[in-house]
Amino acid sequence: MNELQKVFNYQDQQVRTVVKDGEPWFIAKDICDILEIGNSRQALARLDDDERASFEMTHPQSPTKTIMMQAVNEPGLYSLILGSRKPEAKQFKRWITHEVIPTIRKTGGYVANDDLFIQTYLPFADDQTKLLFSATLETVRKQNEVISEMKPKAEEHDRFIAATNVQTLEQAAKSIGIGRNKLTSFLRTIGVFVRKEGSPVPYQRYINEGYFKVKQSPSRYYGVNFVQTYVTAKGVSFIDRKLEEYGGARAVNALRMKEIEHIA
Repeated sequence: MNELQKVFNYQDQQVRTVVKDGEPWFIAKDICDILEIGNSRQALARLDDDERASFEMTHPQSPTKTIMMQAVNEPGLYSLILGSRKPEAKQFKRWITHEVIPTIRKTGGYVANDDLFIQTYLPFADDQTKLLFSATLETVRKQNEVISEMKPKAEEHDRFIAATNVQTLEQAAKSIGIGRNKLTSFLRTIGVFVRKEGSPVPYQRYINEGYFKVKQSPSRYYGVNFVQTYVTAKGVSFIDRKLEEYGGARAVNALRMKEIEHIA
């Protein structure tokens, strides 16, 4: 049995979620309603098997009854967003990747405001309890803000220590937490890389900024130069910031290659 654990509000429309094994699953009907996907069953059928699942939930109107609900995980959610023709789909995706998912992972939950949280989880509490809980929420929020500000700086410091010299793309990708091919595709999609002579090469402006170094070596077999791109310590930090604009390395790594090619 699963319980609806998280409540989200997106432009006055609710998005219900379930957390399973620490990962969020989104109720498919809510996502399809927001994205104006008319045939949700058909849209779900196009997803891979590991992107969708059925959950036995407590019935919202009757605690003694259960109901089966379809839900999608992060990759499934991104697939639905990419398949939507609604102009606001990109804005909705940004809200999910920049606010909802990071907050779930940091705090275990997301609610748009304190009143909604109290109304959802403490509907029968007396006024004094609600006031006390509201003050506690504010304290926790401030603490999380401080932690959120400190964590990227600590992680960035660790990466700089580990990357005092240049790294190959494969080494940089591993330190950031994303596959090499997906990182290369991502950088090409957002306009940082271009393919040259079959190899991923950064545009000159990013070389000038000190993010990358490009070395050419002669090939003994084909009579042409072999191009190799290296990432500097400054470049590792730059790539990490770019990934955060799209939900972070983990979110991008969860996408399929075809989805990364249309991420921008």
